[in-house]
Amino acid sequence: MYAIVEISGKQYKVEKDSTISVDLLEKKANDELIIDKILMVSGDDKVMIGQPYLKNVKITAKVLGEFKGEKVRGIKFQKRKRHERTIGHRQNYSQIQISELTVS
Repeated sequence: MYAIVEISGKQYKVEKDSTISVDLLEKKANDELIIDKILMVSGDDKVMIGQPYLKNVKITAKVLGEFKGEKVRGIKFQKRKRHERTIGHRQNYSQIQISELTVS
């Protein structure tokens, strides 16, 4: 059984006991997270699709911690001006583990 959920405006495919990385949440490590924006649930030869969200499905997750992603490098360049600047960015992420997926 799997579900398609929306977290921070992005969609993720989750299953029970799976670990996913999402954009930084305002939760600390070991906090419980209840996801209520479920777009679709599939399993046992049955598919439920929300319009836009399902009301009778509940997903609970546990926040494992925070980490930084890989560095993304960008460059600013102006021709004939001898100007070149390198820019770097590392995105912050939260790692969550899906603990329970219940359909009522």
